[in-house]
Amino acid sequence: MNLASLAPLAVVLPILGAALTFVLIRHSRAQRAVSIALLSLTLLLECLLLASVWNGGTAAVNIGGWVPPWGIVLVVDQFSSLMLVVSSAVSLAVLVYATGQGMADGDQDAPVSIFHPTYLILVAGVSNAFLSGDLFNLYVGFEILLTASYVLMTLGGTGPRIRAGVTYVVVSVVSSVLFLIAIAMVYGATGTINMADLAIKLSELDEGTKTLLHVMLLVAFGIKAAVFPLSFWLPDSYPTAPAPVTAVFAGLLTKVGVYAMVRTETLLFPGDSLNTPLMVVALLTMIVGILGALAQSDIKRLLSFTLVSHIGYMVFGLAMSSVAGLAAAVFYVAHHITIQTSLFLVTGLIERRGGSSSVDRLAGLAKLSPLLALLFFVPAMNLAGIPPFSGFLGKLGLMQAGIGLGTPLAYALVIGGVLTSLLTLLAVARVWNRAFWRKAEDAEHPDPVLLAVPATETAPEGGATAVRLLPRTMVGSTLGLVVLGVALTVFAGPLFRVADQSAAAMLDRSAYIQAVLGDAALVPAAALGGGGK
Repeated sequence: MNLASLAPLAVVLPILGAALTFVLIRHSRAQRAVSIALLSLTLLLECLLLASVWNGGTAAVNIGGWVPPWGIVLVVDQFSSLMLVVSSAVSLAVLVYATGQGMADGDQDAPVSIFHPTYLILVAGVSNAFLSGDLFNLYVGFEILLTASYVLMTLGGTGPRIRAGVTYVVVSVVSSVLFLIAIAMVYGATGTINMADLAIKLSELDEGTKTLLHVMLLVAFGIKAAVFPLSFWLPDSYPTAPAPVTAVFAGLLTKVGVYAMVRTETLLFPGDSLNTPLMVVALLTMIVGILGALAQSDIKRLLSFTLVSHIGYMVFGLAMSSVAGLAAAVFYVAHHITIQTSLFLVTGLIERRGGSSSVDRLAGLAKLSPLLALLFFVPAMNLAGIPPFSGFLGKLGLMQAGIGLGTPLAYALVIGGVLTSLLTLLAVARVWNRAFWRKAEDAEHPDPVLLAVPATETAPEGGATAVRLLPRTMVGSTLGLVVLGVALTVFAGPLFRVADQSAAAMLDRSAYIQAVLGDAALVPAAALGGGGK
């Protein structure tokens, strides 16, 4: 049996789970059990898909039996399957965290009847975007996850969440309209929206038309990926949502935009026609983002700016159009999804234990909760790129690729990347020093509870002291995600091999085109060439 034929289940299972949890709207325990079980099953399936393409195999599944390029096609390769596994692992950890928070708070902050079905729809949209083999189905994946995100962002209906939600919705609608216009223009120019077919037909267009389509898609995806200067919306939108929602948004939503950029740049527009603008954008995204982070006193806003900043590393890897650069970008995407989500979950625990996410009000947390200090310290050092963590390995790969490229702009990006890493270390070190290391009485505006918190580390879900203590389910899921981040370091060798093979396959394009369209003899030789160096 070809395991790739099971790829549609990566989308169907979360949708089925969403329907079941909606039916179980009045049975919260059953709802939680169903959502966790279905997402766990989805993760297991995606691990099997990754194993099936581990050695470079690319497979396509034609939905409804329609022959490409006319029908919907789902494509499983190393890049898409790796993103599926990482995103579902992170989504499962966040779901367990949210379940623990709901049980501890009586589901006041995240109404269980709404949260679980909507969350699973979000996961289905992410999976559909990663597997999509045509532009319109990619658009559908974006719209599914964005519609679910609108609901999740405004859970609780507070004023700040509604205001942030309005900004988020407006920006998302604008990017979606741009994407839809670009799809219409692509179809008008080529007569197809199948990406494998477009890889052939776009090469037949004149340069002006192709550049216009290229820029339209880049702008649409750039808004979704939050690259500078299209990232203005993110720092004000994400921090207002509930902790688990902010975590999954930070980990996944911008990375779907990055994935779309990587897929279209390598498959539809190979070469280096817009590499210089992309490099400039990458440099500005890194520098402006991290400077914004240094100006923040709220941990959630600080992390939102670091999220923007580190998107620049991924765009840098993509812009080099080389196997080494793209492989480092693939590795860094997997790393950043895990680490950024971990830090937002830890911030939720900090806010719960310390009563605030502002470093002006926090102090002495290392003494009050050594476990919480460890949970913050490990992913923070990983994000900053301290050896031997995966953040260091990913950045080292990008720096080596930049030096190998050898252009003045590449050297400027290498310097910018090193500077961004050092400033990231400074930003997280300030949080550590003020929130964890200093004495509680030294805080500018100390929370009185910090001066008299019980010594107990964790509390059972639903306990009377759960407002200040840390529910075990929330701590356990966060710890699991931190361990996964460390595992990326331990297994960096195999992961980099997959990233290298994935990058080589994406730049070559032949495996993807042949898997979707079939007979290689029908594919012009010119279309099979890659744009890599």
